[in-house]
Amino acid sequence: MKFSKLSQLFLVSSIGLLVATLLTACQLVTVDYVFVASSSSSGTSSNGQIETYAVDSESGALRSAQPSVSSGGIDPVAMAVTADYANLYVANRTGNTVVHFTIALNGALTNKDTVTLPEPPVAIAVNAAGTYLYVLSGATTATLTAYPLSSGAIGSAASQVPLSIPGYSGDTVVPTAVTVLANGEAVYAAVYDQSSYNPGVTITCPTAGCANPGWVFGVTVGSGGALGAPTAYKAGVKPSGIAADPTNRFVYVTDFASNQLIGYTIQSGNVLDFLINGPFKTGNEPSALVVDPRGKYIYVSNALDASVSAYAITLATGTPSIAVNTSGSATNATDPYPVGIVVDPALGRFVFTANSMGNSVSGFMLNPNTGTLAATQSTPYPTGSKPAALIVVPHGNHSIQTTTP
Repeated sequence: MKFSKLSQLFLVSSIGLLVATLLTACQLVTVDYVFVASSSSSGTSSNGQIETYAVDSESGALRSAQPSVSSGGIDPVAMAVTADYANLYVANRTGNTVVHFTIALNGALTNKDTVTLPEPPVAIAVNAAGTYLYVLSGATTATLTAYPLSSGAIGSAASQVPLSIPGYSGDTVVPTAVTVLANGEAVYAAVYDQSSYNPGVTITCPTAGCANPGWVFGVTVGSGGALGAPTAYKAGVKPSGIAADPTNRFVYVTDFASNQLIGYTIQSGNVLDFLINGPFKTGNEPSALVVDPRGKYIYVSNALDASVSAYAITLATGTPSIAVNTSGSATNATDPYPVGIVVDPALGRFVFTANSMGNSVSGFMLNPNTGTLAATQSTPYPTGSKPAALIVVPHGNHSIQTTTP
């Protein structure tokens, strides 16, 4: 069969296009791994599951990178990672366990050791030095515990402090979130007084408690990881998430009940003081927040709105401005009920949310110059059932975006 020159040219062009397409597909570059904690996967295990996804460096799209592994317990609710990104910790609410995994260069997880608590863990954080794991636990009481880490392995509790409402020590306290300063000098934990926050129920004082519903406790870290006496600060009605900026100057808290973001300056001695022009409006039912690794932007997941609010931080004062969200937070739409949010550390260019009712992760591309967000390719990405937490680690030799303002 003979081909005309035009036909030959077409054939060569088609083959070239096919080869280019295949090469492009093979040249996907993984910049991060996203680990997602779900109550279950497609398997039959009753345990929670940790699913591993690779992040494409160009599009931010997620693809499965490793088979899912058991979280080592039931109902995983929180995750934390060491600053060298070699160790992952997962808190399982049912069974009261925190499980340590090592992270391989290809994103594979290996279960190494487990610690069991008297009460269910709610939130966890690791200091930048990788020497202590802080666990906030309790169902009707709140306790902050410091566990020493040795090459990632969890040791016996080094220090522990109870968190009770000032003047109302008998009230029911619900812990929600914890963060540790980059310099490791203090830990801040968010709780609310359920005896004072009970929507739809009339509270009679003083027998039912009349304390302020929302609180943040500041705890200094001393020699040998010793936790100091907690100092209580008012924090709205129902604080749900907490984060500190990388310069150790500001702490931010989301108030789930009042649809607001509360900001504090960190004074001498790690004392907190309200930002004078706050609090700041969020979407409905803000569930979590994250400060980008450069310390320039804040991103808040709004559970009821299924959206992400974006704020630029005025570096001199710590004030969050919504100027980066010129069309309103609803433009950054997620799947239903986002409950966790992260920024990738490798490039500082991608934001991801764990969507509990959507059984998915939503992705956004972050403009590092303006803080604005745009949906990543093919978002959202399916996960196991009811994802409750997620975390990101850089892959390979990519530089880490920890530039401080």
